[in-house]
Amino acid sequence: MLFSKKKEIIGVDIGSSSVKLVQMKANVDNYTLLNVGIAPLPSGAIVDNSLMDTTSIVETIKTLVKSLGIKTTDIVSSISGNSVIVRKITLPAMTPEELEDQIFWEAEQYIPYDINDVNIDFQILHSDLVDSAKMTVLLVASKKDFINEYVSVFNEAGMKLVVVDVDSFAMQNCFELNYDSEKDNVVALINIGASTVNVNIVKGGISLFTRDVQIGGNVYTEEIQRQFAISSEESEKIKITGECADASKFQEVMDRVNESISAEILRSLDLYYTTADEQKVAKIFISGGCAKIPMLPSVLSKKSNMPVEILNPFLKVEYNEKVFDPEYIQQIGPFVSVATGLAMRRLGDK
Repeated sequence: MLFSKKKEIIGVDIGSSSVKLVQMKANVDNYTLLNVGIAPLPSGAIVDNSLMDTTSIVETIKTLVKSLGIKTTDIVSSISGNSVIVRKITLPAMTPEELEDQIFWEAEQYIPYDINDVNIDFQILHSDLVDSAKMTVLLVASKKDFINEYVSVFNEAGMKLVVVDVDSFAMQNCFELNYDSEKDNVVALINIGASTVNVNIVKGGISLFTRDVQIGGNVYTEEIQRQFAISSEESEKIKITGECADASKFQEVMDRVNESISAEILRSLDLYYTTADEQKVAKIFISGGCAKIPMLPSVLSKKSNMPVEILNPFLKVEYNEKVFDPEYIQQIGPFVSVATGLAMRRLGDK
């Protein structure tokens, strides 16, 4: 994951329901939006973070890239869920160069796979506050065959995967770009996708706690389908439009799932409090397609007793309003926070 040269690349977030793409130009102190787009994936193309229908995924990427007129072929993408292992570990204090040489030996006890079958990366977070002879390290690992699937998909689409990130950390990059005023607060960044909720609790650019939960927008679709005895396609349409013959029953379904999603998020916050001696979370930022589900932000705010805000990935990103309709940018914002964070990456980043 280390490279010697920096150049423009494209952020592509492959979710279980769609492919999101963002391209930005780095300026001296901010970014300019060059391209943004979303393309739906067929149902079942991705199941439990596994690429099941690679042909459809390849065609979706190719169509999206062509429709946006993109010529750049270098891609940064990300992974989450059971495909990635993230651990905060304590090690004897050493330089980054020394850790680079020793990380495989140090990581072996934390990885439930053969160490030769995984890609490993790390970041030194800080020195131990109690024992200066120790330091805290963020360890990230993923199985090589999983990464190779992504490499193969992008190769077939005529692209080159040059950086692999993690969904939670990509969202953190996006947050820090746009909300520097929150850097002294502990905030929970919650990305709620179709099948996975990514939780990342951060303060001052440091990730304090991460967790991926296998729950998301598909729960709404499945519950609507079950309660109204309709097809998956029909229930997805009702979920998005809110148009339903039995409005009262529909609202009951949405309320019930909103409660369930919120409870799972609060469970993650409780885990954070039991595993980390850190400050209380002051605010929740949500993104992903479910961020726009009616009443979910207010339900989550009420249950957590803290403010909840929908993250705006383009709050401090410049764009030409003659090219990008501001209303459209605002509408798609929650869907592309991960892709925006990915688009900030460059070859050579650690």
